[in-house]
Order: sequence, then structure tokens, then C-alpha cells
Amino acid sequence: MLASLRRASSASRPLLSRYAGAAAPMSTEFHSVEKILEEHLPPTEHAQVLGAMYGLNQGKIVQELEIPAKATALAEAGDFDVHLHKFGAAAEQRRDPRIVRFGVTQNAIVSPTDAPIDEQYQTLQDRHEEFVVAAAAAGTNVLCFQEAWTMPFAFCTREKQPWLDFAECAQTGRSTKWCQKMAKQHNMVIVSPILERDLEHGDTIWNTAVVIGNNGNVIGKHRKNHIPRVGDFNESTYYMEGNTGWPVFETAFGNVAINICYGRHHVLNWMGFGLNGAEIVFNPSATVGALSEPMWAIEARNAAIANSYFVAGNNRVGTETFPNEFSSGNGKPAHKDFGHFYGSSYIAAPDASRCKGLSRTRDGVVIAEADLNLCRQVKDSWCLRMTARYPDYAKLLAKYVADDFTPQVIRDKGL
Repeated sequence: MLASLRRASSASRPLLSRYAGAAAPMSTEFHSVEKILEEHLPPTEHAQVLGAMYGLNQGKIVQELEIPAKATALAEAGDFDVHLHKFGAAAEQRRDPRIVRFGVTQNAIVSPTDAPIDEQYQTLQDRHEEFVVAAAAAGTNVLCFQEAWTMPFAFCTREKQPWLDFAECAQTGRSTKWCQKMAKQHNMVIVSPILERDLEHGDTIWNTAVVIGNNGNVIGKHRKNHIPRVGDFNESTYYMEGNTGWPVFETAFGNVAINICYGRHHVLNWMGFGLNGAEIVFNPSATVGALSEPMWAIEARNAAIANSYFVAGNNRVGTETFPNEFSSGNGKPAHKDFGHFYGSSYIAAPDASRCKGLSRTRDGVVIAEADLNLCRQVKDSWCLRMTARYPDYAKLLAKYVADDFTPQVIRDKGL
């Protein structure tokens, strides 16, 4: 792990040392909050600050594990980071531990956005093969890629072409076939967020996560429930809100769900996956620093705490520049990029602990080793599910969606 941190220590190194031309170098961006703290605080104070930030001072344990030599060598050869952390859980008398290693990836695009579509896709697939092989060498059982991993995040340019050429069938598309091959080869569940073209329903476009079983089978898919309409990120002209509800996928390595990007801002969206029995919820995202970075470190942890499951959030890296200028809904002059995708992918546990985040500027994979028994242990300890008032919430929501709804406000008669 220390070797991995040393490899990532140069904040001034351009992200695209191997893939020149895909995005602007990010010499003005700092590596990570964790790295700044490590470099500028004495060891004792550094440990205390991280403990306070990540919940470790309350007896919760998140260890940094030694990365297997093969995984380290693959990451060094590919010029990306691998982080491996262990979340603690109590031993139980009647249940054996349910140890799972799950992780998320983050990366910049590889080819420039004006390259042929097939070239852009193939270079990204090649990059993700490096991630999968390294994650497998680290013993990963479940791996989730970032939102729309097969393409640049072009949904705010307002141009339909060439970007819709990246869309593919969730069952038979090229990325699904490749993920099936990788999943079977490495005995790994792969969550593959793509731009879906629904061939059976008029070529409708969806923002979709396909879940591939460790035997190479397609378990199912989930379509993004919430679409942003914030500044540049006005994506409703490309796809509509999903129609798959809040599915949880029972896999060989636990019950997983996917809350795609903007859905992390909606508390009830997180709740839906919890009510359906999720133990791990992935949050594949694409979000920039000027818009959401203060929220990023909070929302996944809040969701993990409120719903008693693990959350693994990942965000892409880099500044993606497009051939044509586009305008936005916030009054900015026309521009060719959304800003800096700040990475910082991390994993949070239901006991309020979390691991260090990946870099803001480098590709990487962050993996957690966790005992899924912790989910029930936290439920038993905090009783959040038991003390919730679901019938009353349901009554309130039923009133709220009615046309004659009036807010329950008691006015001070002295006003």
C-alpha cells in the first residue's frame, strides 16, 4: 500500500502520461485530501485526523491490506493505483463470516473525443481489461465500472451524434459480451454501466447498469432512476428516468444493487434498494468538482449508515474536451468541457467507517474486503429499520402526491 501511495504522490504529473491527447493535463489539480494530510501532518496527528474523519476513533477498524505482488506489478505496468482495505465485523456464534472482496474503478477517457467511435470504445475496453486482471489478482469477487464506462460523458453537449452510436443492447452488446468473457475467466461479478439501446422498444435510450454473474451469465439490469437538470448536466434529452424500480441482484457474493450517479442525491432512492435487501450498493458516477465535490464524501456514507449496507462510489477522472462548444443552464459562456472529474472513489460501511479515497487525478481501483454480516450487526445495534415509521411515511407520501395536498404547517397565532 505504501508503494502504491508513493507511486501516486506526484500531484503535478499529468494524468495522461500514456494516452496523450485524450484530455487536458491536470497539473493544477491536487492528488487527494488524504495525500495532503499524510505529507503535512506528523504521523500521530495524521492518524488522529483520519480517525476523526473516517470514524475510526470510535473503535471501528479499517485496515490497509498489503496488495498481492501480481496486482501491484500489473498496476505499475498500467500506471494506475490499487488500494485494498479491510472492514471489520464481530465474530458471531451462529453465522459463519461472509467475506467478500468488492471494488470500483475510476479512469479518464483514453482516446480523444474526435477519434472514431470504435477506437474510443476499444481503447476503453483495453483499459478496463487491465483493471479487471489487476482486481482479480487482488482477489476481487465483485467489480463495478464507472458510469457510461464505454464512452466519454457526452450527455450534456446536446449533440445526439456521434454519441448515440455508443449505445448498445444490454443483453447482446459488445461490452456485455466482453464482460461475460471477463467475468467467467476471473470468477467475478461485473457491474457494467453503459448507454443502452432498447431494441425491443423503439430503440429507446437508457442509462443502464448490466449485472454479469461470475459464470458469465447476464443476471439482469437496472436503469437510472433520476436524471440531473443542473447546469451542464441536463441529460433528459438523451434518456428518460428508468422503469426498473429498485432491483437487488442476488449473486454468488452477496446481494448487490446500483444507484446510478444523480440518484445518490435522493434519499428515498437509497432506501428503495435497502428495503429490497441490498448488502452492497454501487454508485457509478460522473461528476465534476465545481458542482458536487463537497457532497461527494458525505452522501455515500450517509446512505450506508441510514440503510445498513455497504456503499462503493466511483467517479471518473480528467477533463473531457469535445469538438464543439455547448452552452449550459447556468449562464456560463459556451465551452467545450464540463470541468474536472475529480475521481476520489471510496467505499463506506454501515457502521459509519470508510476507507481512503482514490486520487483526484489518477486512474485506479479501490477494493474492500468485508464481512457482509456487518449489515445485520448494525441493524441490530442501531435499530434503524425497526424504529422507522414506514406506514406513516407511506401516508404522508400518499397525501403529498394528491392534487389537494396542503402542507401540515401550524402557524403561530401571535404573528
